[in-house]
Amino acid sequence: MTVTEKLTLKTDTDTTMNIKLATGESIPAAAGESILSALKKKGIYLVSSCGGKGTCGKCRIKIHSGKHRTSTSGKLSQADKEKGIVLACQTFPESDISAEILEEARLVVGDRIALAKSKDLSALLRSFDKEITPIVKRLNIKLPPPTIEDHISDLERLNRELELKGIKGMRFSHTFISSMADDLRKHNWEIHLAYVDGPEAIFVTSDKQTSRYGIAVDIGTTTIVVYLIDLSDGKLVDVGSTYNSQIRYGDDVITRIVHATEGRCDSKPSGGLEELKETVTDDINNIVEIIIERHGINKEHIECAVISGNTTMSHIFWGLDPGHIREDPYIPTVNSFPLWKAGTARLHINKQAPVYTLPCVASYVGGDIVSGVLASKMHRNHETALFMDIGTNGEIAIGNNEWLMTAACSAGPCFEGSGIKHGMRATEGAIEAVKIAPDTFEPSISVIGNTVPIGICGSGMIDAISELFLSGVIDRKGKFVREIKTGRIREGDEGAEFVLHKGAKDIILTEVDIENIMRAKAAIYAGISLLIKEVGFTLDNIERVYIAGGFGNYLNVDRAVIIGMLPDIPKEKFRFLGNTSVAGAYLCLLSEKLRKEAEDIARKMTYMELSVSRNFMDEYMSALFLPHTDMALFPTVEKLLK
Repeated sequence: MTVTEKLTLKTDTDTTMNIKLATGESIPAAAGESILSALKKKGIYLVSSCGGKGTCGKCRIKIHSGKHRTSTSGKLSQADKEKGIVLACQTFPESDISAEILEEARLVVGDRIALAKSKDLSALLRSFDKEITPIVKRLNIKLPPPTIEDHISDLERLNRELELKGIKGMRFSHTFISSMADDLRKHNWEIHLAYVDGPEAIFVTSDKQTSRYGIAVDIGTTTIVVYLIDLSDGKLVDVGSTYNSQIRYGDDVITRIVHATEGRCDSKPSGGLEELKETVTDDINNIVEIIIERHGINKEHIECAVISGNTTMSHIFWGLDPGHIREDPYIPTVNSFPLWKAGTARLHINKQAPVYTLPCVASYVGGDIVSGVLASKMHRNHETALFMDIGTNGEIAIGNNEWLMTAACSAGPCFEGSGIKHGMRATEGAIEAVKIAPDTFEPSISVIGNTVPIGICGSGMIDAISELFLSGVIDRKGKFVREIKTGRIREGDEGAEFVLHKGAKDIILTEVDIENIMRAKAAIYAGISLLIKEVGFTLDNIERVYIAGGFGNYLNVDRAVIIGMLPDIPKEKFRFLGNTSVAGAYLCLLSEKLRKEAEDIARKMTYMELSVSRNFMDEYMSALFLPHTDMALFPTVEKLLK
């Protein structure tokens, strides 16, 4: 496929048009339907960070000929408009139209972004709990076959044997009963009864069947990670990950909540919720199917699962309405999830497999943070630690083995590329590192995949702003210093901009982009500062800082301190933990003790709602400078500037 892809929109009737791709595929488009919507229905997805509202300016296509109606041009420059570039979400064909999808607008979400072994998780488990106690327990039972004399029902026969073993009150679902008779006879009345605490019978297997697997799943706003685990020894069999395909409907949880609740009516009470739920389960199932095919594993032998995600992602996974999460007073449907079945979740594993969901704390602090605190062990240690998960959202926890406090910062997804003119995720073609010569102001860049840059990712943005600041190209307010003699600063449609790369497509960072990034970093720092002050501490009291999340893996602490995103404390206090959400899910998959520990963490956490805090705005406004209004808080940066 070329850099751009031609498509032609043809009018068949007054009410229906066809989109004819270069491949010959014909796609129907109703009158009044946007190009974005028509393409989406046939599986052609464009980057649409705002969920198709016309505000992000990402779903760019170029119209070559034909009549069309465009509602708004959003963030498109005058030069773009003169080239015939429009937003697909705001453009409606009214005749035969020839157009092309620009390369940077095409969204690929189904590809695996990683498939490799992780670190020694078994050692992590052993550091917590040496005994493996999966969610599903097994009981070896040998039943006397029925006879004319001993003619009680199959269920009574099973219950009789269970009572002899001291197990009373076992519950049996209709699904279990419906296959029980055949299972008992198929296995010659010698079985393993799989059950969970309650107690509840789950399924029956042969006493000779010893293969037992489970999956630990992290449902992130941007990515999904699945671990396949051997339950006999806790070893990682394989791991797969993919972009969360829900990004088709928006980059952040708010746009997805809006999509989930849009279009609800008596005939369609779920609105877009069913779409979002199906999307995330398809992603998980695709990963699982690839892994089990590779290792020749029977999906029926995957007998349990653990799900970790933020509150919105967990609700959507279970098909629960997330609408009230974004409405004052911000109340989720549930924080502690019942032990529902894989069949209910539509996971392609044993349908009776119990699915444990990490408990949430509040509307914007979910099971992923509980999971992260568990994996970090900060709740077990006497030292006061700060835990940060920096991703599409910014969640913070502070505490030790005696107390825990948490909050969420509405930093927004700008570090994932949303709201930034040439912003993108950390994929091939993204500028990931920037250096600016202090004498010539010429930038040197590092690009993921060593290819021609098509945008800039979060780490590149932080690098660029810190370098622009230290070299004097921008001031403490993030504004360009016009007196600087360099051709890299020019006037664009949105005001002043700095050219990071000159080529067929210039990659720029605008003053508006810098302002958006400064807002995001200010929210994160304000959340940290306020949380520390709320417990009567200062930065000196923080003995350890744990940074988790996918973005945290690429974060340069020195650069993040220079722009005032992270506190200026000794670098040796920082520890990068990677994906603690899936690590915590792994621990809970294998240990009953740690599942209870996770629930204790959730109950123990005191949640602070920053949106209603009187002091948050003061902290936020103070952090809207580089690095901060109070330079005394950033002695390292002050020294660099001198």
